[in-house]
Amino acid sequence: MTEPRDPGGHAATHEPLDLVVVGAGPAGMAAAATALDGGLRVALVDAGSAPGGQFWRHPPDDARDALPTEDLHHDLRTYRALRASLSAHERTGRLTLLLDHHVWTAARAADGFTVHAVDRGRPPEERAVVLRAPALLVATGAYDRQLPFPGWDLPGVLTAGGLQSLLKGGGVVAGRRVVLGGTGPFLLPVAAALAARGAEVVAVCEAAAPSAWLRHPAPLLRNPAKWAEAAGYASTLARYRIPLRTRTGIVGAEGDGRYGRVAAVRTASLDADGAPLPGTERRIEADTVGVGWGFVPQLDLLLPLGCDLADAGDGTTAAAVDTGQRTTVPGLYAAGETCGVGGAALALSEGRVAAVSVLTDLSAPGRPGVRPLAAERRSVARHRAFARALAKAHPVPRDWPAWLTDDTTVCRCEEVTAGAVRAARDDGPATDHRQVKQLTRAGMGWCQGRMCGPAVHCLAAARTEPYTPAERLIATPVTLGALADSARPSTVDTPSEPT
Repeated sequence: MTEPRDPGGHAATHEPLDLVVVGAGPAGMAAAATALDGGLRVALVDAGSAPGGQFWRHPPDDARDALPTEDLHHDLRTYRALRASLSAHERTGRLTLLLDHHVWTAARAADGFTVHAVDRGRPPEERAVVLRAPALLVATGAYDRQLPFPGWDLPGVLTAGGLQSLLKGGGVVAGRRVVLGGTGPFLLPVAAALAARGAEVVAVCEAAAPSAWLRHPAPLLRNPAKWAEAAGYASTLARYRIPLRTRTGIVGAEGDGRYGRVAAVRTASLDADGAPLPGTERRIEADTVGVGWGFVPQLDLLLPLGCDLADAGDGTTAAAVDTGQRTTVPGLYAAGETCGVGGAALALSEGRVAAVSVLTDLSAPGRPGVRPLAAERRSVARHRAFARALAKAHPVPRDWPAWLTDDTTVCRCEEVTAGAVRAARDDGPATDHRQVKQLTRAGMGWCQGRMCGPAVHCLAAARTEPYTPAERLIATPVTLGALADSARPSTVDTPSEPT
């Protein structure tokens, strides 16, 4: 097993840790900075090459001048302040920042938690890293939820989040003529960014109707910044003459027959339950399609630790936490999208609240005083209420399976069709995605069900039951060599006692 190392390749400090934070997005950065300000020794671990997560994703440092992407980001002032704070603590040795480190599991120990990671900062070499601390905070975010449709496996069909990541991380515009579809306001910044970078966004197909917000006005009225943000996107769409088609879905994609990539999409008007209305289908030529149906909390590290889950209200489950972001496992905290998708402002507040809870729970004489939490908790409550209203206004359409033909691929890794999933449900009988996996291999491939799991669950389970991913002891692919190294004893990273 190798020592933890900083991004410059130097050995990390051997001082015992108080807290390990997994995930350096808004929640993880805010949590780490707050805990460090309170006097804790913290390790902040992330698979990316720089802090910021997907929300503040940037090109590599050596390419930023050639690929300016600052106009694609929100609240860069907060990002820069957090980075400056983390850098200052890193210079004092209180912060161990481990980038390009993939955490593949975490385990409970008598004196806290053991976190196993793989250092992939010098490919193809992989080195095992083990961290130990009395407290663990998981802020691993979420990933795009996808619903299959005929042709969704063609080259040129991406997630909306994937399109945005290409723009932010590499300045890459994935196509020249783009159609976006799905539901939720996330489609709007993706459309605006693509248009600003020269792509022709032919249409944005929103499955929900704007009138749905009239049934939940209070959270929107209490978040005026959301109004301003939406107005900005509306102005951008109008400037680039991008049509926004509500109560409309992408129900199919067609290949060009020559190069095997997408050449057109079929859209249709949807009824109140999401079924295509007869006679409304239209064909739109496009070389790129971006589809997004919200996000699924990343729970891979939390499930094996045994923390309780809660219905997130959007068809998924999330970590169950108290008002201090404590999970039901002592010493384990969660913040950000792992607690339910709600945006960066919510994640920042949850990260700060979680860190103060860690400071309180590890409190001892000599530590700086714990900062007041009233304002942050009000912020969490306000943004969480908005997230719940958003989920109700932009739900996954109940009858979206009506788009699928029996030969539509649902699990792309194992090439399992909708017909096979339906047969497992009707003849198996399978009642959830785990049983479908046993009968059809759906979810057994490289992505381990991350792409197809929510869709398979919708096809097989009761409509009111939220999706919970399967528990995996290994959260990310890891070599046998790294596994063997992680089992060797080490005296580098022993847990600390409160001081």
